[in-house]
Amino acid sequence: MKILIILFSLFFNISDWDNNLQSAKETAHTENKLILLNFSGSDWCAPCIMLKKQVFTDSEFHEFASKKLVLMRADFPRLKKNALDSAELKKNEALAEKYNPQGNFPFTVLLDADGNVLKSWNGYNGKKDEILAEIKIAAND
Repeated sequence: MKILIILFSLFFNISDWDNNLQSAKETAHTENKLILLNFSGSDWCAPCIMLKKQVFTDSEFHEFASKKLVLMRADFPRLKKNALDSAELKKNEALAEKYNPQGNFPFTVLLDADGNVLKSWNGYNGKKDEILAEIKIAAND
């Protein structure tokens, strides 16, 4: 049973989305990757929930992301039970001020290792294969 738990955690390690831009930049520089920053309303935004469920948990996305991307999420939940601590909320607000000033959800941004915007996607149309292809093309895969 322990082996299954270890394998499961190794396989889904990619699901550990960072929320610190500086550490994401450092990792991106060290590993020669790009940063995929996703703005989400995890407990109220239906397209955000669909994007996470259909794309970000997909095995094809995980395989690609593990090789090419550092994943970041700036979440803005509304329910009290999902409230972020004040330090995390400040980080997310600073990210939104810089990369998502219109407050769009979901909003996904592909950044280089220095934090410069390469491409952005506003919303999610429910077409998993389309967004996966767009992310791969934008990341020059």
